[in-house]
Amino acid sequence: MAPNDSAHSTGEAGDLAGGRRKAVRYLVPLAVAGVAAGTIGLVPALASSGDPDLPKITAQELIEKIAASDTQQLSGTVRITTDLGLPSFDGLAGSLTGAGGDGDGGGSSADPSSKLTELASGTHTVRVAADGPDRQKVSVLEDSSEYSLIRNGDEVWAYDSASNEVFHSKDAAGHRDAPRDKGALPSELPTTPKEFADEVLKASADTTSFRVGGTAQVAGRDAYRLVVEPKQKGSTVKAVTIAVDAETGTPLKVTLTPGGGGKAVVDAGFTKVDFARPAASTFDFTPPKGAEVTEADEVEKEAHREFEGGKQHAGGFEVIGEGWTAIATIKGAGPAGATPDTGELPPEAGQFLDSLGDKVTGKFGTGTVFSTRLVNALMTEDGTVYVGAVTKDALVKAADAAK
Repeated sequence: MAPNDSAHSTGEAGDLAGGRRKAVRYLVPLAVAGVAAGTIGLVPALASSGDPDLPKITAQELIEKIAASDTQQLSGTVRITTDLGLPSFDGLAGSLTGAGGDGDGGGSSADPSSKLTELASGTHTVRVAADGPDRQKVSVLEDSSEYSLIRNGDEVWAYDSASNEVFHSKDAAGHRDAPRDKGALPSELPTTPKEFADEVLKASADTTSFRVGGTAQVAGRDAYRLVVEPKQKGSTVKAVTIAVDAETGTPLKVTLTPGGGGKAVVDAGFTKVDFARPAASTFDFTPPKGAEVTEADEVEKEAHREFEGGKQHAGGFEVIGEGWTAIATIKGAGPAGATPDTGELPPEAGQFLDSLGDKVTGKFGTGTVFSTRLVNALMTEDGTVYVGAVTKDALVKAADAAK
């Protein structure tokens, strides 16, 4: 997920390398998450009249209700629609991330670090189940196939029925800091309304205001609507609306509207939900007969061998600013002068990136801004990437200030 404060860190060198495709790899989770924001400022407001008719509640009380929610068991169906104003990532995601291809980034089609980026575009139906912090299942349903990510204790399995491929990690927590390009399990990509809402509720009190915007029914449940709005100038986010279950305090739906107008960039909500404990068998998984199984340990070892052999170049990561206008700076994310026809990217990926780019200049030199309806990214001529849910001008100012 997007960083939320002014703290900065330097990651493993291999975690931030690999040319223009790396900029997109970092852009996609940011776009899906919807905000580079922090926790909300406490501005009391009373719920307006609406349907259903629920007791009045202040915004601060509603925030406290979400924080106090202790939903450990649930199952249901989530519909996620993401509209960044881009072509579908289906099929192209593998080219951008290096998964499933024949190049140096080859890997299992079941690898969740690349497979779940498809949620960054279009409409998807996701079936979810949870029984405490150690047992969860997320299944992305397609027309004739299904992709499932299952955590059961320290075992994590990912299965792509279309290719009959399996990705397995024995200790998921141990791989979260591994080089992401080579199969690390993603921890930053939200797939339920609660995960989306948790990111919104991390913001700084000085950067955000909120109010209660009436009531609604979501998946047959009565809910309050919490409206979250940035105070800062330069953000591309207009508002985030969270539908909160009136009984349990569980977020049921999250909608993000952009500052530029038009329909929502992200709309993720339950269409069905059940707070009963799922059957234990829900989290059981055995690789089907004939399935190709890829072990995360072996993928990570190969990634480190490539890095130590000099096949990747170093990079660093830090955050400029805070709240809704935080900008992630990725050092060495792309080699200076890299172009699609050098072999860095397949032709279709290069054409995709070029179609988004606008040339800009400043004290930093020259660069290219890649834009969506929500997230903008500036890649400078020295390969540094500035990315966030901010305007183009904010990116140029950040690059100038860094010189």
